Amino acid sequence: MDAKQADLSALRINRAAEAAAAPSTLRHWRWLAIGFPTAVAVLLGAILFRTTGVLASAVPVRLTRAAFASPRSGAVLVASGYVVAQRKAAVASKGTGRLVYLGVVEGDRVRAGQVIARIEDSDIKAQLAQAQASLDLSRAELRDAEHSLARERLLLDSAFSSQASYDAAEARYQRVRASIAIAQAAVQAAEVALENTVIRAPFDGTVLSKNADVGEVVAPLAASAFSKSAVVTIADLRSLEVEADVAEANLEAIAPGQLCEIVLDAYPDVRYPGYVAKVVPTADRAKATVQVKVAFRSYDARVLPEMSAKVHFLPRPARGAGGAGPDTQPVLVVPASAVAERNGRSLVYVVEGGRAVEVPVTVGRQVGTAVAIREGLAAGTQVIDSVGERVRRGVKVKEQ
Repeated sequence: MDAKQADLSALRINRAAEAAAAPSTLRHWRWLAIGFPTAVAVLLGAILFRTTGVLASAVPVRLTRAAFASPRSGAVLVASGYVVAQRKAAVASKGTGRLVYLGVVEGDRVRAGQVIARIEDSDIKAQLAQAQASLDLSRAELRDAEHSLARERLLLDSAFSSQASYDAAEARYQRVRASIAIAQAAVQAAEVALENTVIRAPFDGTVLSKNADVGEVVAPLAASAFSKSAVVTIADLRSLEVEADVAEANLEAIAPGQLCEIVLDAYPDVRYPGYVAKVVPTADRAKATVQVKVAFRSYDARVLPEMSAKVHFLPRPARGAGGAGPDTQPVLVVPASAVAERNGRSLVYVVEGGRAVEVPVTVGRQVGTAVAIREGLAAGTQVIDSVGERVRRGVKVKEQ
């Protein structure tokens, strides 16, 4: 009876506790099922981004330009100078007057004898007309003197005139002839003065500067506050040379005909072939230098007078090797460290949008510390100088 009356509630299963614990466990497994793939995806994405450079820090790089260079390794001497036209003239008028016509501006090409400008010539034309009138008057007097002399000769032969009358007629005839010569000289002088009012180009060339304008007074000798001496400055751009100053101590490395490379400061990536045209036979004792004139073998319209330039004097060829040939032709080069070998291909890297981009190239021979590029790259293109293992396609880079 006591067993029947025992409290069996302690043996009852608590279903409410199990129901309360079940949602917590399910939630735990549900978050685990969702979070594990997400974590794996994030980890794989991080590894992928790290290897491809998307999230990697930018690789610092230095850029260099592909430029033309001589196949001969190195330069024995580098000197600075300026591009100078060896044929240049400040064109002025031989007469003084007001400029009434100017037919050229800077950059115009002119031919020898072409009319560039004119000064006022009304006074010169008046002088010419006066001289021509004097000549016509003297010629009329000459005809009268000739007739008078002929009559006096007949009268003298017939004994109807004296010797003194004949001599006077002959003297008048000679004076008229002399006056004609004077009048002719005056006409020529007036014509020359009229021609001097026309300013012509002395040679084929290009107008570099315009020094006077219409309405200004031009003078033949020197300009003042109210007049100009030269109207325009003309240069023959086919006569451009670089005049460089070479120190006396380095003069032994220079010889006429020696091959050179000319690099303009305005275009540092372009090398113009040249040669030593002349070593000026005098020195500047104030600077202890000797002027060397370097002529261009070829150049383009970018080369202008008074540009600053650097001359790279190349090594002289060995005796009997000859001066010209394939070794004198410039080739496109980049530093050897800028070329990488990837999967059997030669590559250089350029920067586009802050990332490295592969450019396949065909390389040639070694030129000093650089390598020649035969195909795949244009002159002036900036490439990454030192290509390391971190530089790959698509890698984020920044210029140092």
